[in-house]
Amino acid sequence: MKWTRQAAGWAVIGAAAALALGVWLTRTVTAGMRFDQPITIVVTFPAGGGTDLLARRLGAAMQERLGQTVVVENRPGASGNIGARHVAEAAPDGATLLMVNSSFAINPGVYRHLDFDPKRDFKAVFNAGTIASVLVVPQASGYTQLRDVVAELQGATQHAPIPFASCGNGTPQHLAGEMLSRAVHVRLQHVPYKGCGPAITAVAGGEVPLGVVTASSAAQLIEAGRVRAIAVTSAKRLAQMPEVPTVAEQGAPGFETQQWHGLLAPAATPDAVVQQWHAVLTQIVAEPAMQQALSAQGYAPVRQTPAEFAGQIQADMERFARLTQQLGLQVD
Repeated sequence: MKWTRQAAGWAVIGAAAALALGVWLTRTVTAGMRFDQPITIVVTFPAGGGTDLLARRLGAAMQERLGQTVVVENRPGASGNIGARHVAEAAPDGATLLMVNSSFAINPGVYRHLDFDPKRDFKAVFNAGTIASVLVVPQASGYTQLRDVVAELQGATQHAPIPFASCGNGTPQHLAGEMLSRAVHVRLQHVPYKGCGPAITAVAGGEVPLGVVTASSAAQLIEAGRVRAIAVTSAKRLAQMPEVPTVAEQGAPGFETQQWHGLLAPAATPDAVVQQWHAVLTQIVAEPAMQQALSAQGYAPVRQTPAEFAGQIQADMERFARLTQQLGLQVD
C-alpha cells in the first residue's frame, strides 16, 4: 500500500510537471509571435471548400493560441494563382500566409504564363495533412457506385462524354477525373468550377451528373443526403465513409490519388519566423480535439519539417509536370 501511494504521488507530480512543461513550451514558442496587424491567411479558393474550411479551423486555433486576430481572406481564381501571386508580393514579416493544396504543385505544368515563380517566391511552412477526393452524384441519380457508370457506358455502342465537375482547371480533382477517364475507359468531359464548394453545390443542384471533390468539401452534403458518394480516390476506404468503395475496387486496380494542404510564406520571410510558425502549428494539430476534427473531415496527419515539406512540393512539381504532359493538359 505504501508503494502504491508513493507511485500515485509520483504520477500526480509527473502529470503536473508535464502540464507545466507544455505551458512553458507554448509560451516560449509564441513569445516572439507578435504582429502589428491582423494575421492573414490567404485561401486560393472560394469559401466552403475543403481548403477554406481547413484554413478557418486552423485560423481560429491560431487566434486563440496567440491572442491575435487571424483573418481568412479568400482570393479565388486561376486554380489558386491569383491568391498565390498576392502573397508572393506581400511583406515577408510572417503576418501573411498562403493556404494551398497540391494544385500549387500542379499549376507550373498546366499554366505556361504564370506571373510569379512558384519555386522561388515562397517558403514552405507547414503541411497540415493529406486527404483523398470523392466521386459524388446527385442524390436522385440512379448511380450508386462507380461500377454502375462504367458498366452502362461500356455497354453502350456510343455515348456522349459525361460531364464531371472539379474544383478548377489544374486542380488535383481535375487530374483525378482525367486519370479516371483513362483508367476505366470511359469518356468524361471536364467542367471546371472556382473551387470545391461551388463544384459540390453544382452536383447537389443537378447541374452536372458527376463531381470529383475533396472528401472534406463533400462531407456535409453527403451527411445531409444532398449528394451520394460512389467512390473514393485513396488506396483504401476512408474511415469516415467505410461503405464507399475505392476507385481501385471498381475496375481500376492500383488507382490512387490524394492531395496535401499546407501553409506557405513569402520567400524573404526569416527562417526563424518560419520555424516559429511551424512550432505553433505543430502544437495546434497535436491537440486531441483538433486531431479528432481533422480526422472526421478525412485528413491524415503528416509530420514534416519545413525543409521536408519544401522537398515534397518540389518533387510533386516535377511529378505533376510529367503527368500533365502525358495527359495533354494545358490551360493557357
